[in-house]
Amino acid sequence: MSADASDTYEALLDRYRRLSNVDEAMGVLNWDQQVTMPEGGTPARSKQLSTLSSIRHELLVADETGELLADLDAAEDDLEDEQSAVVREIRDEYERAVDVPGDLIEELSALQSENHETWQHAKAEDDFDHFAPALERLRDLHAERAEYVDPEKSPYEVLFDDSERYLSIDRVEEIFDRLREELVPLIEEIRTEGRDLPTPFEGTFDVDEQMALSRDVLDYLGYDWDRGRLDTSAHPFTFGNQFDSRVTTRFDPADPLGALLSTVHEFGHATYNLGLRQDAYGTPLGQPRSSGVHESQSRFWENHVGRTRAFWEGFLPTFEEHFPQAEGVSVDEVYAAINRIYPNNLIRVEADELTYHLHIILRTEVGRAFVEGDLGVEEIPTAWNDRMEAYLGVRPKTDTEGCLQDIHWSYRFANFHSYTIGSVLAAQLDAAMREDLDRDVDALVRRGEFEPLHEWMTENVHAHGQRYATDELVERATGEPLTADYFLDYVDEKFRTLYDL
Repeated sequence: MSADASDTYEALLDRYRRLSNVDEAMGVLNWDQQVTMPEGGTPARSKQLSTLSSIRHELLVADETGELLADLDAAEDDLEDEQSAVVREIRDEYERAVDVPGDLIEELSALQSENHETWQHAKAEDDFDHFAPALERLRDLHAERAEYVDPEKSPYEVLFDDSERYLSIDRVEEIFDRLREELVPLIEEIRTEGRDLPTPFEGTFDVDEQMALSRDVLDYLGYDWDRGRLDTSAHPFTFGNQFDSRVTTRFDPADPLGALLSTVHEFGHATYNLGLRQDAYGTPLGQPRSSGVHESQSRFWENHVGRTRAFWEGFLPTFEEHFPQAEGVSVDEVYAAINRIYPNNLIRVEADELTYHLHIILRTEVGRAFVEGDLGVEEIPTAWNDRMEAYLGVRPKTDTEGCLQDIHWSYRFANFHSYTIGSVLAAQLDAAMREDLDRDVDALVRRGEFEPLHEWMTENVHAHGQRYATDELVERATGEPLTADYFLDYVDEKFRTLYDL
């Protein structure tokens, strides 16, 4: 690379690192708002986040950024592969933001922060009417921004691109159509013909003891406490980067497995953050590829590790230490209990591995219709309930257990796809890992030897950051583009065996 091109590249990186640090500061403030901030802090927090959003936007779309990118376009042949990927990602982000007014970004950020409290109140009071005006205003602001980003696309497609930039929405919809076609009859077959599975855990399970168990499972899986922490929140989530990745969970005294799986799920997100290159912090090479790829990591650890018989052969004694009432429960009973399907369950975050995706499909359908103007805000509760009844045979009695249950619509739309994309990719990665590793993966899990799994994921997913587009990353890791084949084969074999179908 010529000296001039090298200087230009470093200047662009320096500029991008500054806006990345603003991003990280906003992340800490968001984490604090959901975990430790007093309820009355929202007015100040919304102003803080709004100001930081404006600063970040100004750094990104400034003339200097455009000039540096133009200079590097002229020097493209001088760039190495990793440098080209960095410029590609920054250019893409710049082009999606340069025409968006800064005051719109500031207003959107403030509303998202305020909506968090509005949603919490509406959910607690089962009062959708309280949330509806804020939801409608958020939709309108996102649609306005989408028009600036790409007037040739529908607002929903632009919002989808925000989280899954390099996946075609048409391809994702094809996958969803296939899942709907194959999962609905499988669930109905289980409901009508499957054997009864044991429910070995009854009674009350102390919340403090569940927290201690969650800490133990993070230890067991290899969580780096020097770069992380565990807290509780209304909605479990993970925040962080390669130096600081924090997880949260929540507890139900009647369900010790729910919090445990939630913790394992968030651990998977943390492994992705902590596996990113430290020397690339603040650049696209040190940032996750997409929401769907991120979700593949949490789904891998939750479903392909935490829900396996092999995992419980190693971890059940630790569970019994915390809850002596579980003594005498067999591994097979725990395995059946943790994989039991609950079609009558109304709550997404409490859904089993199979019906979960119908919860996701429902949300994407309702969200898309609302964003594209085919569904009025006042029609959302009924549309939600109708789909729940059609897909799972159960109808919510309140909006709290229906359309108010998720935090996501308090700040954005078109992101629920990522959860199912993640599950599909997790199964594909699991199959590739089992083929690549010259070791028995189940035996490793049984013995609690997770380092080879961490290393494989880091080498094939985490360490690349945003160097490759999603399909290329998937193909490099698994040998083929994203496909639903592995997921559908996996759930078909697993649940037909489990339910004696």
